[in-house]
Amino acid sequence: MTQVASQRIWLTGASSGIGLALAEELLIAGHRVALTARTLEPLQALNVRFPGQVIVATGDINDATQICAICDHLQAVWGALDMAILNAGTCEYVDTRIFDASIIERVVRTNLIATSYCIQEALPLLRLGRRPHLIGVASAVTYLALPRTEAYGTSKAGLRYLFESLRIDIADEGIDVTIVSPGFVDTPLTEKNDFAMPMRWPAIRAARYIAQALQHKKRPLEIAFPASFILGLRLLALLPARMQLALGKRMARNPTDTP
Repeated sequence: MTQVASQRIWLTGASSGIGLALAEELLIAGHRVALTARTLEPLQALNVRFPGQVIVATGDINDATQICAICDHLQAVWGALDMAILNAGTCEYVDTRIFDASIIERVVRTNLIATSYCIQEALPLLRLGRRPHLIGVASAVTYLALPRTEAYGTSKAGLRYLFESLRIDIADEGIDVTIVSPGFVDTPLTEKNDFAMPMRWPAIRAARYIAQALQHKKRPLEIAFPASFILGLRLLALLPARMQLALGKRMARNPTDTP
């Protein structure tokens, strides 16, 4: 990532996967980054490698009180935020033969509700920042309904709508909003997947792609990758609904299949 003017950045989900790789990219570029995650050790390691650039802000984003405390601390130390990258999330798949609504609740709570509380606390700090920028990490799954993604897809589709609507309402305040829509990326979450993941990227490649896109003078409305995978999903989403259903049924796991 090319050296640019240092920014004050809050990054959630920073202890693994895209978040950890993106944290390193931002720090190498010279930014000051507040790292939030429940796991402390990876954040401490970055703090040692990049002295003076890191705020270790551990916490559980599912706890609104902890989010508030983190942002109060950032205000006390920095006074403002220039960028908030809300990356933290989780994934669970639904088995409709034993449909469990608590899975939907858990995933939506982390991916959508907790992110909403992060937005609530970040916006006042962004309003005080330089060229403020709010970024939310959604997913390519929001382009096309896929098997077993009732929980994850619902949460990320809601997140997309939230950020697209918010973009309109805060545009006159000069706060830019970007949605990140990754395809398959090698992370601890995707390691658990028991199905083919076409065009999968390493986390470092995804992080570099995001970091480079974020430094553009004209900030993107969306950062989606890999391009060919995204194009394929978008084209499939244009098919008539019954054709999409037929395609989805072909991808769905048969009850007799074993993981």
